[in-house]
Amino acid sequence: MIVTLRSRKGKDYKWFSPPILMFLISIIPSIWLLELHHQQEKSNEPECRKLDSWENVLKVMVLNSTLGNLTDQNYLKIIEQAFSTVCSNEWILALHQILLILLIVGKWLLPLGGGVTKDELSQLLLIFVGTAADILEFTNETLSDVQENSPQLVYIILAVWTWSMLQFPFHLAVVNSKRDKKDDQELEEVTLLSKHSTDIWSIVEALFIHDGPFLVVRLTVMTYFDVFHQMLVFFSIKNFLVVILNLYRLFIICHDFRLSRRSSKREISEL
Repeated sequence: MIVTLRSRKGKDYKWFSPPILMFLISIIPSIWLLELHHQQEKSNEPECRKLDSWENVLKVMVLNSTLGNLTDQNYLKIIEQAFSTVCSNEWILALHQILLILLIVGKWLLPLGGGVTKDELSQLLLIFVGTAADILEFTNETLSDVQENSPQLVYIILAVWTWSMLQFPFHLAVVNSKRDKKDDQELEEVTLLSKHSTDIWSIVEALFIHDGPFLVVRLTVMTYFDVFHQMLVFFSIKNFLVVILNLYRLFIICHDFRLSRRSSKREISEL
């Protein structure tokens, strides 16, 4: 905050958000500890209440009114007992959901980066919503497939989840690097990355940070760990299609760039 207010005159960085990165560094280790402890103690967990219906939610929220006058200490004890009946995986899922919501709302409330427009920020937030839903589905579905004899799968899923969270502090795939009009000599120096930086970074994110790693993990779960169900197959096909379409998009961008370079060279030579 001090650097932003004093050195940067109240403007955040354009392609990088230090507050979000620091927030993730502070919260991700606790999620790891919770998930690892839950997987180790899964078989020893007592009977608990899932929050999968309004009836169960109301049972957790309604306090026992037959105890008469309640002191502050008794009131807190009843609240503690009520919440302790909820399954631990329900709490962990709620923490995952709150984390992703805070990232989206936090980015919305942060100051704009230098050169970033409100239109680009709105696009970034919309992409954050879709990314958050994908990440939440990935962790929830795949961790529920973990068997008692495969703790190494938990480490793989959490590692890929941690890697995918880097999409939130780094947003190179959304913010456009606007280029001024160039003369003919400068046009020859335009590179593929400088001209299509936004498209290329979005492809890199999909292939190496988001859909690519998700596809590898899901294929590993189906082949090596012998887990198979309908939703796992569906999301594997979805990740595969996204990877293939992004490779096709990269090919089209490279092909169009070569054609534009040839045509510009032809025009320069004719002049």
